[in-house]
Amino acid sequence: MEHFKTISEFHRYIGLPAPLHPLISVVDVATVTHSYGEEPVNMVFDFYSISVKRMHNVKVKYGQHPFDFNGGVMSFMSPGQVFSMVVDNKDEKIEKSGWVMYIHPDFIWNTALAKTINQYDFWDYSLYEGLFLSEKEEAIILTIIKTIDLEYQSNIDQFSKSIIISHIEAMLNYADRFYHRQFITRQKVNHQLLERLEILLTAYFNNDDLASKGLPTVANLAGELNISPKYLSSLLKVLTGQNTQQHIHEKLVEKAKERLTTTTLSISEIAYQLGFEHLQSFSKLFKTKTNLSPLEFRQSFN
Repeated sequence: MEHFKTISEFHRYIGLPAPLHPLISVVDVATVTHSYGEEPVNMVFDFYSISVKRMHNVKVKYGQHPFDFNGGVMSFMSPGQVFSMVVDNKDEKIEKSGWVMYIHPDFIWNTALAKTINQYDFWDYSLYEGLFLSEKEEAIILTIIKTIDLEYQSNIDQFSKSIIISHIEAMLNYADRFYHRQFITRQKVNHQLLERLEILLTAYFNNDDLASKGLPTVANLAGELNISPKYLSSLLKVLTGQNTQQHIHEKLVEKAKERLTTTTLSISEIAYQLGFEHLQSFSKLFKTKTNLSPLEFRQSFN
């Protein structure tokens, strides 16, 4: 594990000069000469990373997931996020372009951005769930980055920090907008994920071992789909208006309705079969979703 506590340490690792400011740097990807070996290198930063990259003639993997850099891909990493990278065809000529910005939390300390930066969901997405920018979107982001770079390259004065932070906030807000666009426009991929989720939930609730396995968790479902829990919830929120937990509860209540109307099982038996340890928890959820208790719902069919 390569653990980089400061931006300066990482600059040295990839063969770059020391950053002009110890708490922030803006790097032209084309200037980085460091090459990765055949084995993945696990790394973790104690600072934020925001990148917009294009890399041709190269297959890159973050963890076990291939990452397509042929188009403009924007990705985000928060402090403490572990990642690994390996280049598959490193013998071929690599063409790369783009920018990376590194921001230490101390740079935004005691600012409004420090209070809001972690509210953006994309910090918790995996790197292979990057933002695939259109040409227009990429132009907007690159304009902001280049403006930040001009300020970064200038002599630091009492206005520099607030100006840079305001541009960072603008970039994050644009990225948030563009991610929501991506959830809508990448219909084929996203609807395939939804179909797989429905299959997983149906299989889960039809499983006779549900009582011993317990209720499905967001983390387990996301793992089965090979995406991060936060990305799954964000995707569902945009496409269905519900996050993953709410989606699970909807499916759960539908299954409970089926058993309440087609079986003679007691309410307690149904709750147990659906993975609830306590009858009260099942009854509370059911009433929240239907405005009826399980018994009232059953009686309405008799």
